[in-house]
Amino acid sequence: MLNDIFYNLDWSGIYRLLFRAVPALICVVFHEISHGYVSYRLGDETAKTQGRLSLNPLRHIDPFGLIMLIVVGFGWARPVSVNMYNFRNPKRDMAITALAGPLSNILLAIALLILDRVLLSFFVMGAAGFTVHTFITTTAQISVYLGVFNLIPIPPLDGSKVLFSILPNSLYMQLMRFERYGMLLLMLLLFSGFFGNSIYVVFSKIYVFLRSIVFLGY
Repeated sequence: MLNDIFYNLDWSGIYRLLFRAVPALICVVFHEISHGYVSYRLGDETAKTQGRLSLNPLRHIDPFGLIMLIVVGFGWARPVSVNMYNFRNPKRDMAITALAGPLSNILLAIALLILDRVLLSFFVMGAAGFTVHTFITTTAQISVYLGVFNLIPIPPLDGSKVLFSILPNSLYMQLMRFERYGMLLLMLLLFSGFFGNSIYVVFSKIYVFLRSIVFLGY
């Protein structure tokens, strides 16, 4: 019976999921370290104290968010703790810290696409080369998706902190208190089909746009 289960498994599907897991981890770690490092540079040592400047992915992953990122293409990591009162300008520096994560993902994607263009220009693509090419483009695509998804202005995603920074202080603090409930709202929107296919269309268009710039004239 175990042999039947083993041979009837969809190994190609399992391989595709595993092949997306490593790129997803890379993108998540890059995203969260960027939050922590920028926060540290702006005067808040909370992330450093909690070990969130580490390359160890176990310090950054949210299991459900990682599964979402691997399976459906967008997700989230365990948020880096930030004490905004350690900043010189709390609202502004909180927005900069929040923006650092998505921006780092876009920059990572551009760097990977440049690397992919170099490899395609100077090396002959055999089986191994095609695997490397697929890994690079998969990582770039997930990085774009993670970065853009986090720009959606729904708490606790990064875009909400950027948007809230332009609000009056009293309203800003009220909204920040309700941040913990934002994930429930986000889940309801995602699983209700509120975004439909439009979210994938937007992500894909941004990725194609970045790739077209890097591969211009190729």
